[in-house]
Amino acid sequence: MLSPKKTKFRKAFKGKINGVAKAGFTISYGSYGLKALEPARITARQIESARRAITRHIRRVGKVWIRVFPDVPVSRKPAEVRMGSGKGSVEFWACRVKPGKIMFELDGVSEDIAEIAFKLAAEKLPIETKFVKRLV
Repeated sequence: MLSPKKTKFRKAFKGKINGVAKAGFTISYGSYGLKALEPARITARQIESARRAITRHIRRVGKVWIRVFPDVPVSRKPAEVRMGSGKGSVEFWACRVKPGKIMFELDGVSEDIAEIAFKLAAEKLPIETKFVKRLV
């Protein structure tokens, strides 16, 4: 699963996901993309699950680009622990995704195969998404 090799700080604030994507809102590498329509935190497990769904459907023909990376540590305290005594340990890594961000790109397959692959991937993600094509 994806996670950073090294970070400046061990734990991070929760933060808010405001506005729309300022970067990564156009298709750069492939011919087809999966665009986020809602703000959310996408976990490393969800990204990996979506990637597996895409690669299984395209049968390893073509190329997949993952345009999101989980760089935010999400901490959690164990169940039934009293208040205080500091922040919990890092439970998983997540990525803050804003509306308009292209999360996955695909090339080397037909449009209908790409659309079905992204539909399968979208079912693994907790947000509303949209299939987009490169305008050439």
